[in-house]
Amino acid sequence: MAEGKPTIDPDVDGPFDIEDFDDPAQAEVARLNLGSVLIPVQETSQLQVELTEAGVPSAVWLVTPSGRFTVAAYAAPKSTGLWREVATELADALRKDNAKVSIESGPWGREVVGRGNGTVRFIGIDGYRWMIRCVVNGPDETIDALAEEARKTLADTVVRRGDTPLPVRTPLPVELPEAIAAQLRAAQQAAAQQGGQEGEPPQPAARRAAPGSAMQQLRTTMGG
Repeated sequence: MAEGKPTIDPDVDGPFDIEDFDDPAQAEVARLNLGSVLIPVQETSQLQVELTEAGVPSAVWLVTPSGRFTVAAYAAPKSTGLWREVATELADALRKDNAKVSIESGPWGREVVGRGNGTVRFIGIDGYRWMIRCVVNGPDETIDALAEEARKTLADTVVRRGDTPLPVRTPLPVELPEAIAAQLRAAQQAAAQQGGQEGEPPQPAARRAAPGSAMQQLRTTMGG
């Protein structure tokens, strides 16, 4: 266990630091390796990759029958408290977006909930030199079940912070496994060919957030 790592609810197992493993390769067992985070994925889940304008992966969403959620890690100080600061900023941004905002208690502390056209829930966890932020998004009628799915995923997630000094709030890079990256490239090529044949602009195979949306505001808030 990394020295100085903060403690959380004793009934919650994780998230884990890669340094918690004597053999780092064990962290990849039954988890999807996204570089900075390694997450368990249920067989019923599908993956949706979000790209930056430059075509670089910025997020991987787990899509379930209840909705979707994404897990991302950020550089943080050794001391705790970054999530509390970020949570306040997220709540303010949601209010400016005319969402009804509430702060609820979860296994790792406060969770920010915004309700409007559907519901978005932000779950944050302070770790040792990293912070996890999970975004949970779905319809009102399934959001509670989706949040439980996200919490179970977080409790078995592993963070690979790395030793590179980074400014606080810097997003840790998302890296796709080669098999997924190859599928994404093939889908983009197929979409480009289809668009060319039909005389229409090619459509991206992966999702891009709409400018000005709550997702764009989130990236701005987090410095991403």
